[in-house]
Amino acid sequence: MSVVRGPASLGYLVGTLYRNRDLRRVQAAFVTHNCGEYASWVATLVYAYAQGGVTESGVVATVLLIPCAVLAPVLASLGQRVAPGTSLVAAYVAQALTNAVVAVALFADAPKLVVYALLIGPGVAFTMTRPTQSAFTPSLARTPEELTATNVVSGWIESVSVFAAPALAGLVLAIGSEAAVFVLVAALCTVGALFVRPLRGLGGTVRPEADEAGMHAGWMVSFVRHDPAAKLLLLLLSAECIAIGALDVLVVELARGGLGLGADWVGYLTAAFGAGGVLAVGATARLVGLPRLAPALVVCMAVWSVAFLGLAAVPGAGAAVALLAVAGGARATFDVAGRTLLQRTARPDLLARVFGLLEGVQMGALALGTILAPLLVWLGGLSLAFACIAAVLPLFALVVGRSLLDIDRHATVPVVEIALLRSTTLFAPLPPPAVESLARALEPLSVAAGMEVIHQGELGDRFYVIADGEFEVVRDARVATTLRRGEGFGEIALMYDIPRTATVRAVTDSQLYALDREAFLLAVTGHPSSERAAHDLVDARLAELEKIDAATAKT
Repeated sequence: MSVVRGPASLGYLVGTLYRNRDLRRVQAAFVTHNCGEYASWVATLVYAYAQGGVTESGVVATVLLIPCAVLAPVLASLGQRVAPGTSLVAAYVAQALTNAVVAVALFADAPKLVVYALLIGPGVAFTMTRPTQSAFTPSLARTPEELTATNVVSGWIESVSVFAAPALAGLVLAIGSEAAVFVLVAALCTVGALFVRPLRGLGGTVRPEADEAGMHAGWMVSFVRHDPAAKLLLLLLSAECIAIGALDVLVVELARGGLGLGADWVGYLTAAFGAGGVLAVGATARLVGLPRLAPALVVCMAVWSVAFLGLAAVPGAGAAVALLAVAGGARATFDVAGRTLLQRTARPDLLARVFGLLEGVQMGALALGTILAPLLVWLGGLSLAFACIAAVLPLFALVVGRSLLDIDRHATVPVVEIALLRSTTLFAPLPPPAVESLARALEPLSVAAGMEVIHQGELGDRFYVIADGEFEVVRDARVATTLRRGEGFGEIALMYDIPRTATVRAVTDSQLYALDREAFLLAVTGHPSSERAAHDLVDARLAELEKIDAATAKT
């Protein structure tokens, strides 16, 4: 199962990710992504505000978000045709290039319409990272704990970035210009690309059958249409973005119009929102140990709304900073809980598309919020705007409350185990329902270095898949081969009902998943493509063992 029992500490989470080099690379790059995204967005809003005030700022934000909303699901689908690692590298390279182009245009004092057109590039490029990463991390995680931990740490990174990036953007704007911010963002994204470059080619690709199953007449939402749980969670996470989109615009008006402060305070107030997420680290860490996430979502919605109602009073600068921090903490916890619940619920073979669609719908929700904000300010001022935005999540919660609780009770999809099985030669050809069934039957095993998992000559009753570590296959005291993550062993004895043909010994402390004989044979023999793959693998391994026997005979 993918639900971890028992709350986790900060040290445990950091240690869990530190031991997985690939996840460390992904998270290090994610820091550059988030810092770049938020810093460039602050610079964009400040530039638009300087051109035409709050109205132009809101309109420009909306126009820039519409292409992101439309293209995010499409890019996620196209990206799923190649290895997720390769898609992730491409996303960071695209972000670096498009931000550099905008910087050049600003330094050249290009017309504002040209700048706005070029700003579409970074916006679309930034939407590529989260869907790819959300689909990629299950294949990099070695245990369910690692997957949930990386989701929580991603939330922390985003919270720290919402705090650090706008503050940094504010400092750059105070001493430089919007163009300087985009130069900084291009440099950050270049570093991100270097972090994930070693992961190119990892993660596998979607089989044509699965690709067709995920599409219907070209519509990207078809695979969610008949999945009420995924649809509800997509809408819930997107409803949050209506308020965030409005907040992006309202913070500019709060700093410049409501409080009468300089442009740098746009960055500082936005940073306060991110600081709240940093302070909420303890709350998000406890999500790792919660089998049920709906109560946390409800509490976060309530806190979020109360903070917005406080901002409706247009308090002084100090109170505004405090309220934004509270809202930021609620948002960080809400986002981690909602995304984790969606990851537990959605079809594992379509995770990239689910999160691609989420990215697109959220961009649309952000656009809706950014266009609502100036309209509400025009109708009733800043106070009315904050009060209306405060009501968005509570109203949605009232509508979906019971359904959300039902989803939470049944969200137990073993995504880590499924990703591991899909990385193996034997089980990759299986259809999604068969893979999920097998994943539920896996039994985790921790193996110490030097331990023999199977012994040559004994009867075989289980097949093993390597989640982490290294094993050597020994035949008559000779090492035949070495096996690592994503490979399995024990299939020969099970398929041909013969004694074990070799001994398999752990070279390092390792993690295995075991599958009993009946489940293994049912899966392999029940699907022609998997059976062919099994026979090919067995033939190759028997040939290796015959070479060992021949070498032994000569000596």
